Amino acid sequence: MARSKIIFFGFSMAGAEVLRELISGGANVAAVYTYEDNPAENWFESVKKIAVENKIPVFTPEKIERADIENIGRIGPEIILSVYYRSLLPDEILKLAPRGAYNIHGSYLPKYSGRAPVTWVLVNGEKYTGATLHYMVAKADAGDIVDQEKVEIKFEDDAFTLTKKVSAAARAVIKRSLKKLENWPAEGAPQTMAQSTYFGRRTPEDGRIDWSWDEIKIYNLIRAVTKPFPGAFAEAEGKKILIWKAKPLDKKSGAPAGTIISRKPFIVATGGKDLEILEFE
Repeated sequence: MARSKIIFFGFSMAGAEVLRELISGGANVAAVYTYEDNPAENWFESVKKIAVENKIPVFTPEKIERADIENIGRIGPEIILSVYYRSLLPDEILKLAPRGAYNIHGSYLPKYSGRAPVTWVLVNGEKYTGATLHYMVAKADAGDIVDQEKVEIKFEDDAFTLTKKVSAAARAVIKRSLKKLENWPAEGAPQTMAQSTYFGRRTPEDGRIDWSWDEIKIYNLIRAVTKPFPGAFAEAEGKKILIWKAKPLDKKSGAPAGTIISRKPFIVATGGKDLEILEFE
């Protein structure tokens, strides 16, 4: 018996991990929609390359146009699965999949719906996040939850290490849920929207450090936007410095916030305790 025909929309590390799992699990991936590879984003595996290596038709429009909708209709998917695809799929596409359209979001929904969930949970000093498989509906990240996996956030985690953890969780979720999707209908639990939190897109300017913050708040910002993201930054002695790694100290110099206490080691006073800068440029 032929397995359900899937069109996969995916990008970034989580998209690559989930596509690898679909292929490993023998899923019938009829087509892949992703984006052209950008040399500046070489820190994760290419979804396009995985599709090409496995002889899966791959399409890379920067924006979904009428021709793409018609192409998807011709392919005739039974299931649509989206993982870190950068665009919200129109309802017209969702309706083309009689066995459901699903998304994997990089948080433990209903918390942290919206953009950049890995960054936001670190900025806010959360203790856990996750990956959530849910039905796609008109509103982003709001559909019934099919499955999810919780991920512990350790104090030393940063943007890269947590992205790896969440991507692995996304792969684990699809590994155990694929047959459920194929044997439609996949039972889903409504989200408690009263508990939902939404966070928007971030820009490089959001990485600006305010030294009047306490050392933990500054540390959380630094680890949230460190490489491969644009980095946290501040002005020191009239120069802009990018800060990639820091360590909160258990002592307070009493100097005004932003004062450089020492250069070797590089220690700065904050609105709380002092902060040691371990990597900067």
